[in-house]
Amino acid sequence: MVDRRHPSRSEPGSSALFVSRPGSAARAEPESVPLYGFQPPVGTPYGLEVTTVEDFHADHDDWPWNPPRPGRATFHDLILVTEGALQHDVDHVTLTVAPGQWLWVRPGHVQCWHDPGTARGPFILFEPEAFRPDIARQLAPGTSHDAPAILTPHPDDATWLEQTALQLLDEHRALGRRPLAAHHALRCSLLEALLLRLANSPDVTEAPVAAATTSPGGASARRPVHQQFLDALEVHFRELHRVDDYARLLGCSLRTLSRATQAAAGTGARQVIDQRRLLEARRLLGRSRWTARAVADHLGFTDTANFGRFFRHHTGLTPAAYAANQATPES
Repeated sequence: MVDRRHPSRSEPGSSALFVSRPGSAARAEPESVPLYGFQPPVGTPYGLEVTTVEDFHADHDDWPWNPPRPGRATFHDLILVTEGALQHDVDHVTLTVAPGQWLWVRPGHVQCWHDPGTARGPFILFEPEAFRPDIARQLAPGTSHDAPAILTPHPDDATWLEQTALQLLDEHRALGRRPLAAHHALRCSLLEALLLRLANSPDVTEAPVAAATTSPGGASARRPVHQQFLDALEVHFRELHRVDDYARLLGCSLRTLSRATQAAAGTGARQVIDQRRLLEARRLLGRSRWTARAVADHLGFTDTANFGRFFRHHTGLTPAAYAANQATPES
């Protein structure tokens, strides 16, 4: 990362740079929750950066954790905590990552750092294009928007995963030791192996395995209906709000979509749609300073009163009360 208060800190050897994209942020949200693109230090192959939590903290003074600053990124953050405990906000929920656990923040999620304190461990930042298309397809359940942020791998996988992360860190630091193309290929291969093993560890794959229902047509190569639904929801949640809208979009029956969603998520498709709209509303109201009227328009509600009833039903708070709570500094 680069502290925007100290823009000159871009010398080789520093951690990955986060570059604000004000144009993109302005289209999606106000500047208070900016969108960051990814750029590695000068001379490093593009698309993948590897450091440690402790080095990242040491290299960047008190930014972005003092005071905490929410933001979105166009890339993945993956951290293995080997010592201490790491606190991290993902979509306005404070998570605690214990030793042996992995924190995986996907592109687009609102995240906010806390001071890492005594937390230690490898920290991997990578763009979605860092691995090959066939690997990306296999990793789709793990990289999806609704995948869990904290992963606890099976004990049989834990040691291998930590060793592979450390090998990736060592190879990343070996820039110049071997031809650049070989260096980058090794980094990408290690990353792919790490993600495939992590995403398919028994303790972290139970939920994706449940989504085995495929859409009509019988083509085994097609993705599960529930995953197609989530992908479509990410694109259309602002304007499509009914389950039958998505069934038509996916070319399946309402019953097929409902059963697939119930099997994969343990809840109905209607609730999944409502929760996605609610999440976006919380993002925009919380620290982004959008008015209830602006959020209502953005999310396709007929009027502010209708949005207010929706928000209060799900949170117990009015939009104004929620925004006020988010704006109150912690003691």
